[in-house]
Amino acid sequence: MPGRTVVGVNTDALYVEWAVVGSDIGPLLLAATDKGLVYVVFHADDRVRDRALAALTARLGAEPVPASGTGRLAEPIRQLAAYFAGRLREFTLPLDWSLISGFNREVLRELATGVPYGTVVGYGELAQRVGRPGAAQAVGAAMGSNPLPVVVPCHRVVESGGGLGGFGGGPETKRKLLALEGVLPEPLF
Repeated sequence: MPGRTVVGVNTDALYVEWAVVGSDIGPLLLAATDKGLVYVVFHADDRVRDRALAALTARLGAEPVPASGTGRLAEPIRQLAAYFAGRLREFTLPLDWSLISGFNREVLRELATGVPYGTVVGYGELAQRVGRPGAAQAVGAAMGSNPLPVVVPCHRVVESGGGLGGFGGGPETKRKLLALEGVLPEPLF
């Protein structure tokens, strides 16, 4: 797509497309830059969508525009649909990590590459994997700041004692995702 100029500022590098798509866990807001998928937001009703887009604008410095259907979000939408249909076990999407940095980015990258579909990992074990034993609470904070849930599978991180742990999409959403992957029986609700 050609560059867009807003008030004399070329926003080529900061062009962000967004869409809200239905899923088995409710509407998801997806956003992508030229680098890849940058943002996934749960429960994206109008209010949540508007807040998320405002936050994205503030963080990236560019006004997100609705997706065209054939642009940057076509492949993420296709892969998420395949995941929820049980036909995809590994996302192969380019990801834009610009909304996360430092320790949190390190943890999320390990999670994205080191915890495959149908498995779980404890907060403490994930902390050890990134060379920070004893940083289980910090791993929990990293999960809470994950801008790419589902694709970067923070739902696969659980408490060492068998509890689900926290989850930005809520405990029922986490249960549904783990059930989809065969880690838990299908939740009753």
